[in-house]
Amino acid sequence: MQYTGYELCCLYLVYSFLGWIIETAAAVVRGRAMVNRGFATGPMCFVYGTAAAAMAILFQDLRAEPFFLFLGCAVLSAFIEWNAARLLERLHRRRWWDYSDKKWNLDGYICLQYTLLWGALGTVTVLWGNDLFVRLYRLIPALPGHILIWVLGVVAVLDQLASLLVLTENQRLPRLLEKLNARLAQQTARLEQRIIARVEQRILHAYPAAARPAVKTPHLSFAELLWLFVIGSLLGDIVETIFCRVVGGVWMSRSSLVWGPFSVVWGMALVLAAVLLHKDEGKSDRSIFVMGVVAGGAYEYICSVVGELLFGVVFWDYSAMPFNLGGRINLLYCFFWGIAAVVWIRHLYPPLSRLIGWVRRKGGRTLTVLVAVFMAANLLVSALALARCDARAAGQPPANAIEQLLDERFGDERMQRIYPNAVRR
Repeated sequence: MQYTGYELCCLYLVYSFLGWIIETAAAVVRGRAMVNRGFATGPMCFVYGTAAAAMAILFQDLRAEPFFLFLGCAVLSAFIEWNAARLLERLHRRRWWDYSDKKWNLDGYICLQYTLLWGALGTVTVLWGNDLFVRLYRLIPALPGHILIWVLGVVAVLDQLASLLVLTENQRLPRLLEKLNARLAQQTARLEQRIIARVEQRILHAYPAAARPAVKTPHLSFAELLWLFVIGSLLGDIVETIFCRVVGGVWMSRSSLVWGPFSVVWGMALVLAAVLLHKDEGKSDRSIFVMGVVAGGAYEYICSVVGELLFGVVFWDYSAMPFNLGGRINLLYCFFWGIAAVVWIRHLYPPLSRLIGWVRRKGGRTLTVLVAVFMAANLLVSALALARCDARAAGQPPANAIEQLLDERFGDERMQRIYPNAVRR
């Protein structure tokens, strides 16, 4: 079953509410007291909604394989929970939950027993829950249903933004009020402090671990992440091109973009690794390898699904290789991701970080801006060219001057050279 945008929003809201019920009920059982376990003030746990919506989008083709569906849901949920914990820790400078006392935990953010539980719940949602809730939603007439989603969605967004402003502790709310009206800011200052104190009290009551300060870690700037993306994209394209030559005996383009040898998958992988893993030097090589196998496999699977959903094209297919999952990932390449994680953390990141610092000192802000503009244009034109290529394959003539220009500059022959392995579905 394919879901519309409104239906996905419905699933997001429904599972956020159900997640809040589960978390609150569990807190009541453990502490025998009613505790609001959501990030926001309302009865919502948006981590559950995010995970459920992502599973509905990514794992439709695994419904016929429950075991792999369970593994996919477990890995994706662990990935989302780990990132949510890291994000909340950075915003609040506190840990919201800590599984350090449980066996088989990772940084205290996730643990095996809850990951398996997430996998089981995700399997239930994909196989049965999503269809049930979507059918119930479709019983509502279209216009009232859309209005309901918009109203609940806006309330949810405002609730999350309000909580985010409190957690960032950067006094944005007082500054906004002062700009709007100095008198209004003075009159509402007491109310604001009460709201902040109330939210802080609720968070500390619901998440006792948040009372402990987090370990401070330096944040990577946008410029550093941009250069990591560019360098990672370039190195990834070179590595894949050489690998295809050695294994297959042919030279072929492995680029994701129409201008230059850049692999977006590798560039984004290095950015994510820098954000999430660059402070894990103290871990053993085995732990880093396992983390790379799991996270790399999940990342590659998600990239494959997203590419197919956006452009109707499969950029790689491992169906002919043993131990593959839907042709999107295979065990051997997951091992390669693990090796890459170890090499990255142990050997590549330190010199690359120094190189980026040298480039920024020599080239300054101007070079960084030029690179950012070029990569943004490259990404946009590549996306438009792929979308137009898919439309041409469906027999759709150009509808405007931009599509005519895309047909002239990025015809089927040129697109085949850039993306030789792309297969339409």
